[in-house]
Amino acid sequence: MSAEPLAAALGRIPSGLFVLTVQRGDIETGMLASWVQQCSFNPPLLSLAINPKRDVASLLTPDSLFTLNILEDTQTDMIVHFGRGFPLNEAAFTELEVIRGQSNGPILAESLAFLTCQVKSRHSAGDHDLFIAQVIDGRMLDEGHPMVHVRKSGSHY
Repeated sequence: MSAEPLAAALGRIPSGLFVLTVQRGDIETGMLASWVQQCSFNPPLLSLAINPKRDVASLLTPDSLFTLNILEDTQTDMIVHFGRGFPLNEAAFTELEVIRGQSNGPILAESLAFLTCQVKSRHSAGDHDLFIAQVIDGRMLDEGHPMVHVRKSGSHY
C-alpha cells in the first residue's frame, strides 16, 4: 500500500488544539499541542504526545505540573504564536494577557478553559514521547467552542 493514502487517512483523525504552558523557577514557556486526549475518568487522566526534542519536554518530569490551555475555535493567532515552540530562555508570553499564580504555567486569559495537570509517567512512543498526566484542577473561562484540528496528512503536523 502506498504511504500517501495511508497518510491522508491518518490525517483525518481530529484533535483539539491546546497550548501547554510550564513555569519552573525563572523559566516560563509554552508550546502548541494537538495530540491530547482524556484517557481515564477516575482518576481524571490525559494522554499527551510530545516530540522529545522540544525544549519543554525536558521540564515534564515525574510529578511536575503544567497547564493545558484549551483554545477556543477563533484563537488562530495562538496557533501562529505557539506553533514554532520557544527555547527555554526566550520569552513566550510577551504581549499576551495571562493569569499567573492559579496553575503551574501561565493561563491564557482568552482560553476557553484550562486544566492543571501533574505528570504521572512518560513512555517512548515512536518519534514522540507519550505523557500520562492527572488533572488536578481546572475550569471554564468562556462559553465558546473548542478548536478542532484535522490534518491533511498523518505524516506531519
